[in-house]
Formats: sequence, C-alpha cells, structure tokens
Amino acid sequence: MINHQKLKSMTTLLLIFSIFTLPSFLTSTEAEYLSHACSNTTTFTPNSTFQSNLNRLFSTLSSNANRSTGFYNATVKTPNNAVYGLFLCSGNVLGTDACETCVATATGEIPRRCPIDKEVVIWYDDCMLRYSYVSFFSTSAENPAVFLLNSQDVTEPTRFNQVLTASMNEVATEAANDADKFATKKMKFSDLITLYTLGQCTQDLSAATCHKCLKIIIAQLPSCCSRKQGGRVLFPSCNVRYEIYPFYPQDGTAPEPAPGASPPPPKGKSKIPTLTVVAIVVPISVSVLLLVVAYCCITRRARKKYNQAAADEPSGENDITSVKSLQFDFAAIQAATSNFSDDHKLGEGGFGQVYKAILSNGQEVAVKRLSRNSGQGTEEFKNEMVLVAKLQHRNLVRLLGSCLEGQEKILIYEFVPNKSLDCFLFDPEKQGQLDWSRRFKIISGIARGIMYLHEDSRLRIIHRDLKASNILLDGQMHPKISDFGMAKIFGVDQTQANTNRIVGTFGYMSPEYAMHGHFSVKSDLYSFGILVLEIISGKKNSNFFQSNVAKDLMSHAWKLWRDGAPLELLDPCLRDSYSRTEVIRCIHIGLLCVQEDPADRPTMQSVVLMLNSYSLTLPSPQQQAFSLQSRAMGNMSKATLDSAQSISKSSLSVYEGSITEIYPR
Repeated sequence: MINHQKLKSMTTLLLIFSIFTLPSFLTSTEAEYLSHACSNTTTFTPNSTFQSNLNRLFSTLSSNANRSTGFYNATVKTPNNAVYGLFLCSGNVLGTDACETCVATATGEIPRRCPIDKEVVIWYDDCMLRYSYVSFFSTSAENPAVFLLNSQDVTEPTRFNQVLTASMNEVATEAANDADKFATKKMKFSDLITLYTLGQCTQDLSAATCHKCLKIIIAQLPSCCSRKQGGRVLFPSCNVRYEIYPFYPQDGTAPEPAPGASPPPPKGKSKIPTLTVVAIVVPISVSVLLLVVAYCCITRRARKKYNQAAADEPSGENDITSVKSLQFDFAAIQAATSNFSDDHKLGEGGFGQVYKAILSNGQEVAVKRLSRNSGQGTEEFKNEMVLVAKLQHRNLVRLLGSCLEGQEKILIYEFVPNKSLDCFLFDPEKQGQLDWSRRFKIISGIARGIMYLHEDSRLRIIHRDLKASNILLDGQMHPKISDFGMAKIFGVDQTQANTNRIVGTFGYMSPEYAMHGHFSVKSDLYSFGILVLEIISGKKNSNFFQSNVAKDLMSHAWKLWRDGAPLELLDPCLRDSYSRTEVIRCIHIGLLCVQEDPADRPTMQSVVLMLNSYSLTLPSPQQQAFSLQSRAMGNMSKATLDSAQSISKSSLSVYEGSITEIYPR
C-alpha cells in the first residue's frame, strides 16, 4: 500500500511531468496494432542476403513515410534476391506524424512477429505495410483478409444493410477515381443516426482494379458484418470501414464560435486571461490526482490478477464482472431455444448441453448451458467465459455473451453449422467429405489457433483438452478451437506449472501431465500430435485399446514409420487422392509431437513452420510416449485405478467426455 508521503511525492512528480509533456500528449500518435499475416510457406535463412535486402527495404520505407501521399513502394534487388515492399497510410492521418510513426513501428514489429517469412502483411489503425519476394505492385490481393466487427447490433438490420451498401458503393467509385485512392462518405440512416463510411486502395492500383477490390469487400459485408453498428475489412490491396460515429476528420471549416464569445486576439498579441489559466491548470491538477488513484488501483488489480493466474484455480468474480457487458437475458435465451427443447439440441459436453438458438434479431447462435447438477463445472464455466471473451482469432470459436441468473450459467457462442470434427472424422458415412486437402487445412488451422494461444495472444493460454470433439467446423470447414473450461493462463515468462487436479481426456493427455500433474505448452503439443494422427487415419486413438492392431494409435503409427510404411496409416477413403509429401510430413510432425520427453517436442510455432515450409529439414522422431492405458494405470493407487478405469470406459468407449478429479500419487 502506498503511504501518504509516497503519494505526495508521486503527485508532485506527475504534476511536473504533466506540465512538460502536455503538448506532446496533445499531438503524439501511437500505432495501434490490428493484425498480421505471415506466409509460413517461404522462408529465408537468418543473416542471409535476403535479410540484408529486407533491412534495406525497411530503411527505405521508413525514410519515405513523411510523404504527403501516405503511400510509397520500393524494391531492393541483388542477384537471385529481390524484396518488394510498400506501405499505405490511412487518409485520416495525412498531414500528421502518425504515418511516419506507424511505418516505423511496423518495420520494427515485423521481425518479431514473422522473423523468417518472405511474405508478410501487417495492419495498424493508421497504416498497412507489406513485402514479398515476388513483385505484387499494381495487382490486387484479397487474401489474407481480416474482419473486425463492432459488438453492438443495429435495430433495423435490413434497412441498415441497404444504406450501408449504397454508401459503400459511392465510396468505392470515388476512391477508385481519386488520385490518393481514398474516399469517405456520410449518409443519414435515421434522424438520430448517421452512417460514416471509408474506402481506400493502395495507390499503385488502376481505377478499375481498385474499384474491383473494394466491390469484393462490399459484397462480403452482408455476411461478415450483418447487423453490426460498425465493421472493418482489411485486404492487402484495399480496405473499408463503417461506423455510426465520425471516426475520421470531418470536412469543412472550423466551427463557428459560440454566441457571445470574444473575438480572437489581434495577430501578434498573445495575452491569456487569468481565468483561462485557472481553467487550464485546475483540470490538469485534477487529472494528475486521478492518475495517481488510477495507478494505485491498476497496480493492486494487476497484482491480484497475476496471483490468480499463477494459482491453479480459475479466476474469480472480479473477472466475471469485467465481461458483464456481454450479459444476455435468460428469458430471451429461453425463448430462443423454445425452453431448451430437444429440437434445438446440438450436442452434450462434459459440463452441460449445447443448443441452437435464433435471437430476436434473427442471429443464429450456439447456447452452452451448464448442468445445474454439475457442481464441479462452475469454476470451469467462469474460466471459459473470462478467457474466450479476451481471445480473438479466426481459428478460435467466438464468444458473443453469457448469462448468469440464479443457478443458470450459460455461454452464447457464434453458431458453427458443421458441428465438431469428430462428427465427420469418425462417421463412416461422412468422413469421405473430408478429402485430404480439407484435412490438411484443418490441421494447419488448428496449429495456427494453438500458436495464437501459446505465443500471439495477450495471454499465454494452455488449453489442456484438445481433441476432435473440441474442434468445431464452420460453413467452409475451417476449424475453430472450442471449450476453454479447462484452459490455464501462464505468465509471460512462465513455461510450466504443476497441479494436483488432473483434467482432460484419456488418450489425449501427455504422460507427464497424467502421471505427475506437470503441464506446459508441450502438453498441448502432445494432444495436437494425437489429433493429427487421428485426422490422417480417420481412427480414434481410443479405438486401438479394443483392437489387436496396436495398444494405441501412436504405437501403430510409430511401428509403420519404423517399418518404412507410413502411408499405411492413411484413411482408406483418401487412397485415391492425396499429397504423398504432405501426408508423410504430417505423420512425421505428429510423431514429433507425441515424443515422451516434452523437451523433444517442437513448439507450435515450429510446427506451423514445418507444415508450410518443405525446405525445412525435420528431426527424426524418437520413441513415442508410453500408453496411458497401460503404464499410467500401473502407477496409480488401487482406488484411483478403479475410478480411472471406470471413467475411462465411459469417456473412451461411449461418451468421449472430459475427466476431472483424478489425483496422481
């Protein structure tokens, strides 16, 4: 706790600080990161000629970021090594130093986020920077795409979409024909609401190419951003944004002075009345005091949050309060699910049932209702609500809201039409719909989602229950990781933790976690390895416990690998069409992930690189980890063993649910 003397000293320092830095506060800009995409397909060697050329390109772009056009492209070439790059600053910030600041930030941030990629694009609020080893100038690129949405809905979605489309079409036409390829528009939606829109292309595009790029985005707005009060779509070559508030500087002259206001002082004079000085100094002093109070509160909250994150139990009521803005009314959910009727039921998880619901605004959602009798799931529910609300990635299921009324504990997610991966992968009638191309994309998508959890999100998250039933598939069969009830937050520098409370699913748990309660990012890598082998083979890991082929799937995969016949692991329904190189590489990666020593397993960042770079030589996998069904059970006490075997039969043979409260010796 800060004593009065320290508080007084801090107040004095902050007051001095505010006096000398107030002008910079009023004029400074800070680059706000939005998203980035590393190609992960073509990489360069550190300290190579390509990296030297890339550094020269960054220097060239940064030195030209003060141009009035807000756009610049450049090429750095040496024999067999060329780098092409450009930056585009938002038309909002032209004439300020924000463009220069943003480009400088981007050139410094890219090497951290994409250290060895030959193709990268990164977006900030004020700019976009892109480079590649092949020329892309004067051509339009629509991938990768980023969609950013306002969480608030409009009241009249149909008419709003009509006004939005009309406004965006005008913006597209104006931007395409503008010298800077930039345009804004405002259009009346109602007496109280004005719609503000913006469109922009890179200035190397022709008018026709720019217009086509923007029209592609506009065509996607009804599906990606329907009913939302604001949205933003970012392509490498163009971008659009709309809001119901003025997010860009408004045209026109300075506003008229208020009635009775004094005229400005004559030119050359600068006499400031005493009342004005008081009016400036008093708010600054109050602001300083508020800063001190805020500092104390934030320090206490940060310390408390860190302690909670380091503890084994999930976060408590304070975290739940932080997401109360996402609260749904229970009566509305009850009506949307026809009182949780079986007709709306999508499935059943370890802690409750999942229903499809259609909200009053027409939006389809998935409703996860915690069972009232599931006392052990209360903390997991709170944990999931807090975690998922803070995570945003295309390969993670999106949390839309929650409901906490009485004994009801409900999570509302985006509706994912194709249910979970296991519904296709292990169903003889549906597994044919997963050709090799789709399976490889699912493996890659899951890897990117886990890498985000481990490396790129604001929090370092260990999922602890990765399995086929927790991978949802959207309408395009893109994977989305779900069910964060057992996830754990790690500190920035934390690498592993211990627990006496083992949670997860037999067949997917790493041996060090199942036996000793040790978990880390490498625990998730083990589960991912099992999942990869399942996706390749179309077989459940658990099914091998009841077969004469092998004691488990990874033992079978290891035997085939050792005997030089890895392709025999491949699902028979894929034998007519598959990429031999990709299949063998994925089996190789899967076996690397299930090695017994966690130190031998790769990181998820390495896995993503392995999946996309065929020039990268993979290490040889060591003997796979032991079978949990055989050796792990042998190390448990008799009472625990009976309990575990009982749960194992249920979870592996029938239910595939998650287990809790199994204590290792």
